[in-house]
Amino acid sequence: MIKSAKQLSIFATGLMLLASCSKEEKTFIFNGKDLDNWETVLFDSTANPAEVFRVLDGVMRIAGSPFGYIMTRDVYGDYKLHVEWRWPEEPTNSGVFIHAQGINPSGWPVSVEAQLAHTKAGDLIFTGEGTGMHVGDSTYLTLPGQGRSSRVGRMEESSENPAGEWNVYEITCKGGSMEVLVNGVLQNTGTEGTRSSGRIALQSEGGPIEFRNVYLVTL
Repeated sequence: MIKSAKQLSIFATGLMLLASCSKEEKTFIFNGKDLDNWETVLFDSTANPAEVFRVLDGVMRIAGSPFGYIMTRDVYGDYKLHVEWRWPEEPTNSGVFIHAQGINPSGWPVSVEAQLAHTKAGDLIFTGEGTGMHVGDSTYLTLPGQGRSSRVGRMEESSENPAGEWNVYEITCKGGSMEVLVNGVLQNTGTEGTRSSGRIALQSEGGPIEFRNVYLVTL
């Protein structure tokens, strides 16, 4: 009977954990159908955003040229962001902007950029005066006239998959802290960030890139 009671206790604990996990509510900031809740910015004013940012078969397809970005209309703070991406052709450059402070029509937004440049996923860049974070033994802060900080390198070797295969970014933001995983590998952590909320944006910079399953779980 004692063994049975222990087994029941373990089983009950497992059910409680499963119930807790099931209560996590995902907010899909990309619904797989359209881009109605996003705003687009292209640095070439003659370009057609509909030709650069498209949705096909549940996937957001970004041309990579001309340069620009697509940004959520809503502001978010304290969340775990899940982003899946892949390079349909040769891997080039892109990024995920976190805590973006609004639209910048002529340049990258004030934000923390989680890099997607080939082999650099997991690197961080702090864009805009006053944007910064404590990472490792160093404090990074973008000063007046800088535009953006130096690149903060990832902790491990590249954990990206080859072109054509899907990758997963998991970026947890709480207060001024941030944790960045690429395909389950912890690649960066930071604390004491000067930005703790803002919009989320995806970059057009280089070549074609695709995104799917873009959602967050509020913490």
